Amino acid sequence: MNALAIPIVHPAYENLKRIGRFLHFVAGLIIILNAIHELQQPKINHLYFWCQLIIGADILIMVFTSRNLAIELPKINMTFRFIECIIFLAAASILLLESYWITGTVLIIISCAYGYILFCEKKITQSEIVAFHHIGITISGIPNSRFFLWSHINSIEARYDSISIVTSQGKTYQFDFRQNLQFEELDQIHEFCRYYLKTS
Repeated sequence: MNALAIPIVHPAYENLKRIGRFLHFVAGLIIILNAIHELQQPKINHLYFWCQLIIGADILIMVFTSRNLAIELPKINMTFRFIECIIFLAAASILLLESYWITGTVLIIISCAYGYILFCEKKITQSEIVAFHHIGITISGIPNSRFFLWSHINSIEARYDSISIVTSQGKTYQFDFRQNLQFEELDQIHEFCRYYLKTS
């Protein structure tokens, strides 16, 4: 039996794809509001103001021109997410230096949250799969994929359109396939189960 990897529809990936555009929108608004805040200061840093205004406007334009940025333009999506992290961190640093402790701390938390989202969005560029190997099963996940030895799998129920995996800890993983399996693929999954799980 050769290793087999089947593309799946993973709920965590789908949720991240859905909220990614909204998070860009929120970031763009916050950056523009921070630029306006800078404009109201007695001493205006014009370079900082214009950088924030232009980047915030770019992000909002990108949000309104792309419906599914994470899939259509993954590198641009991650580039803008990285820029958002840097802008939030820079704004937090400036506010903390001006003794705006609460606002500065909130922006640091937002920067860290967007950094984590960037880390998770890198996974979107990879295939969402359930992979069968001779030593176990790999299930794509966020932030990390999960690997289970065959000894940690209680049962697998595979159909042409979906799969259900129950682990020895009682956790169930259920996914739809991106496309229906071929007969040979389903038979290969059943062969893995017969050999390693001793199912009939």
